[in-house]
Amino acid sequence: MASQGIDRDKLRAAIRRMGSEYVFYMLDDAITLLPQTKLRKLIAQYLNPAELRPHGERKGNLLADVKAFQKASLTGKYYQPFSVNSKNYTEKSSGTLAWIADCCRLLERCVAHSKKEDPATVCQAFEIIFSLLSKIDEGTDDILFFADEGGSWEVGVDWENVLPAWFKVLSATAGPSEYAQRITTVLKRHYKHGRIKMFAVARKIATPAQRQALPERESASSS
Repeated sequence: MASQGIDRDKLRAAIRRMGSEYVFYMLDDAITLLPQTKLRKLIAQYLNPAELRPHGERKGNLLADVKAFQKASLTGKYYQPFSVNSKNYTEKSSGTLAWIADCCRLLERCVAHSKKEDPATVCQAFEIIFSLLSKIDEGTDDILFFADEGGSWEVGVDWENVLPAWFKVLSATAGPSEYAQRITTVLKRHYKHGRIKMFAVARKIATPAQRQALPERESASSS
């Protein structure tokens, strides 16, 4: 059986071929995945660990963290413009990269919490993030800066992982018509090309009454 290990030289070469955007995301994921001892060793060469110590014990509260993210987003904390030219028009500012990383991390937490937490709380957290994605597409708030035309599609949400978890908590908290309407709206706005498949998933998760309220396959596939 072939080794499941990673060749470090191949990894270094692959990382050097990656754009800085993906190196940023990889490092951001590493912060989550590494145990404290290895994380400290990694950053000690570049930052002062003493300046990064937590202020007391921090208990993760999903909804509070999502609301803090919403507030930071709507007050422009992530909005970081730069002078655009023919060489950098495809780049993202560090503020935009940070927003994408934070958004995806919070959605992953929502998915994890959907299996064990109060459905109403998790549903609210999901929908706060969905509303921010919609605002980015509307372009009415200075949430993110895109050098070229951009939108929520650039966030790269893993909808096939996120949506079933949201359907589960939504089914537990919404009536039939509300269940159908909210799913239809989110799919139309953010995952139109995959909505036939997701409507099928939503039907499996729904209660009998919610299932009846969902549009038929033909309606779901219409533009």
